Amino acid sequence: MTAKKSSAVDHLGASPSADDLMNNFKTLMADAEALIKATAHDEEGPLSSIRSKAMASLSSAKENISAIEGSVIDKAKEAAAGTDDFVHRNPWEAVGVAAGLGLLIGLFIGRR
Repeated sequence: MTAKKSSAVDHLGASPSADDLMNNFKTLMADAEALIKATAHDEEGPLSSIRSKAMASLSSAKENISAIEGSVIDKAKEAAAGTDDFVHRNPWEAVGVAAGLGLLIGLFIGRR
């Protein structure tokens, strides 16, 4: 039996992942570009200036998202490498931390 996910929150109450948010934002940007291109027949008047401003904003947002996405990926790789190094240097401490977190999570879930 599978549970359906809603678009904002999954069945456990957790927020969507960074990948989901990034994919949703990219889809939004593609839809906005399609909408802007659909109004391309009106080349004069206020709609033309609004369209050019919107295209400039979308281009800027794409560049910013690409830079942020690369930065987040690099930081995640660094964190994973650091965690891996810590676990290899201190395996019993890692087991103790994992057990402690599991106990805390179990206590919080048990109070519901």
